Amino acid sequence: MIVVSAATGEFGRLVVECLLDRLPSSEVAVAVRDPAKAHGFAARGVEVRHGDYDDVESLRGSFEGADRLLFISSPVWDSPQRMVQHRHVIAAAREAKVGLLVYTSAGGADVSDQGGLADHHDTERAIIDSGVPSAMLRHPFYSEMFINGGLQVAVETGVLTSSTGGRGLNTATRADLAEAAAAILTSDGHANRGYTFTGPLWTYPQLAEVLSAVTGRTVVHRDTDVDEGMMAMIGPALRAGVLERQTADLEQVLGRPASSLRDTVAAALHDPSSDPMDGSRDPRGAADAVDSLEMTPGSRRS
Repeated sequence: MIVVSAATGEFGRLVVECLLDRLPSSEVAVAVRDPAKAHGFAARGVEVRHGDYDDVESLRGSFEGADRLLFISSPVWDSPQRMVQHRHVIAAAREAKVGLLVYTSAGGADVSDQGGLADHHDTERAIIDSGVPSAMLRHPFYSEMFINGGLQVAVETGVLTSSTGGRGLNTATRADLAEAAAAILTSDGHANRGYTFTGPLWTYPQLAEVLSAVTGRTVVHRDTDVDEGMMAMIGPALRAGVLERQTADLEQVLGRPASSLRDTVAAALHDPSSDPMDGSRDPRGAADAVDSLEMTPGSRRS
């Protein structure tokens, strides 16, 4: 039995869909705070269990019989509360004798406990210390945080601005990351391993070129000195090249190249519901994006 926690969030739903493409629904269960929100899965034969990160007793029951558990990190911004929740999940997984705990971490959490990475770093340490066999899936920024329906403004005006200084961004789509999680959950050989997932590196000048190619309308890129939106949080790190780290882990797990910039742009422009701050629909999106900021190897919290 594979159990997915927090499965009613946007990322969790995608993972469950990927699992149902691979397995009978009888082999998949979800552990959610509000089972009513998972009625769609229940109608398809997925076992819906009550599992609230704030209620360790509910987690023990929801993890029962789990050969593999996907532990999606809490969307809570308050660090002390988030860590209490994470410890509840780890304790319940240990007591339920989960065969493999797969945790959605953030890029750099294995080597840094600075800034937004602190909770992920501490959670990884706690999982390892628990003795539960585990796999760490270290996510980059979601592509959807930058490549979304908001780009239609650039198409209409013909100008795409950024304060990136031409430096690259390492991002991956939620869909690719969900498929990778499902691949890990349904295959062997992942115990006590860590994966740092990165998608294709891209720049804003390249994004302008792709927007032009996809829409047939000329879009030019212009540099600006003003950090706006997400750039207000990540600008300095991005311009320092922190977000250019690349690994082959995602492509190897997927068994194919990660989604290209062109494919991601085309999908975003054809989805009128996509929002420039996509994390508003699933707080995990914005929270985990910010968590990825501190990716400089070797740093430690004092």
